[in-house]
Amino acid sequence: MTVNTGDFTEVKAVVSEDRLAVNMGSGDLRVLATPAVVALMENAAAKLASQALEDGLTTVGCEISVSHSSPTPINSEVTARATLTELDGRLFRFKVEAFDKAGLIAEGVHTRVSVKADKFQRKADEKFDQV
Repeated sequence: MTVNTGDFTEVKAVVSEDRLAVNMGSGDLRVLATPAVVALMENAAAKLASQALEDGLTTVGCEISVSHSSPTPINSEVTARATLTELDGRLFRFKVEAFDKAGLIAEGVHTRVSVKADKFQRKADEKFDQV
């Protein structure tokens, strides 16, 4: 399957105990943690990018800039949306957004790069072999 600029995908999640700032170490409050909303945005982007990849390839996140502007309490549903804004060779660039039932809670930009999954994993696994 191919993807084109303007294509988007969404993923949903419920704000559970493990996604709270107080439990992720990113704050003291029982609200959706910024790292959790970022992970949800990355998940949406990875899901969309995967539709353009040949077997044996995957994408890894290499850059993200996000503004998390509104708190979301536990047990709320959050929707993350990734919209492809640019496809340049191996680079996928996205506009990312997250919403709860009251509206926009976070937005930003995210870049992923396609890699050969086996080669990338092997490189990581062997990273410290010569150190």
